[in-house]
Amino acid sequence: MTSYRIQGATGEWEVVIGLEVHAQVTSNAKLFSGAATAFGAEPNAQVSLVDAAMPGMLPVPNRECIRQAVRTGMAIEAEINRWSRFDRKNYFYADLPQGYQISQLYHPLVGEGSLLIEADEKAGIAEDKVIGIERIHVEQDAGKLMHDQHPTMSYVDLNRSGVALMEIVSRPDMRSPAEAGAYLRKLRAILRYVGSCDGNMEEGSMRADVNVSVRRPGEPFGTRTETKNVNSVRFVMQAIEHEANRQVDVLEAGGTIVQETRLFDPGTGTTRTMRSKEDAHDYRYFPDPDLLPLVLEEDFLAECRASLPELPDAKRKRYVEVLGLTPYNARELTAEVETFARFETLLAETAKAIGKDEAAVATQVANWSLSVAPGVIKAIGDEGDPAHATASAQASILAMADKGEISGGQAKEIFEIVLKTGRAPEEIAETEGLKQVSDTGAIEAAIDAIIAANPDKVADYRGGKDKLFGFFVGQTMKAMQGKANPAVVNQLLKDKLG
Repeated sequence: MTSYRIQGATGEWEVVIGLEVHAQVTSNAKLFSGAATAFGAEPNAQVSLVDAAMPGMLPVPNRECIRQAVRTGMAIEAEINRWSRFDRKNYFYADLPQGYQISQLYHPLVGEGSLLIEADEKAGIAEDKVIGIERIHVEQDAGKLMHDQHPTMSYVDLNRSGVALMEIVSRPDMRSPAEAGAYLRKLRAILRYVGSCDGNMEEGSMRADVNVSVRRPGEPFGTRTETKNVNSVRFVMQAIEHEANRQVDVLEAGGTIVQETRLFDPGTGTTRTMRSKEDAHDYRYFPDPDLLPLVLEEDFLAECRASLPELPDAKRKRYVEVLGLTPYNARELTAEVETFARFETLLAETAKAIGKDEAAVATQVANWSLSVAPGVIKAIGDEGDPAHATASAQASILAMADKGEISGGQAKEIFEIVLKTGRAPEEIAETEGLKQVSDTGAIEAAIDAIIAANPDKVADYRGGKDKLFGFFVGQTMKAMQGKANPAVVNQLLKDKLG
């Protein structure tokens, strides 16, 4: 349970949060037309006659859009409705040429499911929590109005008109901005794992309508407001915090909360009134007469299920139980699609280069992937070329470290040169003198000289001052210019000092 409360002048208030996430379906064509969906095209360059609502044009459902929505529902273990239907949501706006939006109100494609958010003490999430998902329905997006192109007129770009959206509606189960942020991050990760949405919130392919109300703990739900089209996790959390505090202030001043639609201002971190909140009956929903109901066959459902990848929770569990990683490393490595993809590629290459199974080298590869490599890349900045950081090059460095040929510091130096030049790690180690010295003769000679020069410290060590061992190690490494193999140094010193 969360401990998040708003401390008002008259006592504590609890926040109740639900999210409606609009996720653009990954597909090459729109929901009911063959027009392209790529981001960044010239205005009105990706508009079919269907999207422009020309007379006589009829919609034809895109099978891939339906497939992606079904796969998303399966990923959250939701009920898949074999029979669903499209409805018309009637309203007039300049970026909606049809005068209605084709959506699903009464019979959505996906029914109830759930999503688990993990405990995060720092964020105030004390324990794992299941967030209910009410439905996922498929609908078409509207176009875009541009008000900054002309002093007296607004322009309309219909490129987004008809683009397929999944509206993922949560239950009002979240009780803090942190829980909402965790839910949104987890949902985004699942969508990106599945490949049903790219999750790019900056480009508008994923955005959230934020429903917020407040109440005294234990009392019935209060009146909610809906803040539309918030396009980042951070902004969602800010919108919740501001809106909840605003509602508390209104109620404690003796006012009432108006059910309305609001907008979030990222510049000020505040919300403002946009319009009164419509009810479903205001939109005159009715079944779309141009579209037959969707009936999903068993073969189609089996194909969707078989295409699902290993999902974040299962992958994290495997990393801990099979690969032996710490829960922290497993969580960090599975947070983003790109991160786990790089890790698994490097893991396979390293296991091959060293000649061990993946579990034996997983911790080494995880530490390198999460800490060492990013640290080097950040340190050299623009001097390095990320293209040079191939899996094979990094695996070569890790293999040399595993064999004791190079130290951790030398591994970093070699990787830095790789990033800057693209040279082979083995060649760099040889030509730049970045290999550890394991020649016992040379190391032994250095140790003998140090022992001879420090008879008092030798006597003290043998008399019980064990901490002096570090002194002898340091002196030996200094004499060998840091290139001596530490394991060899430690063993020889133990033998000689007794």
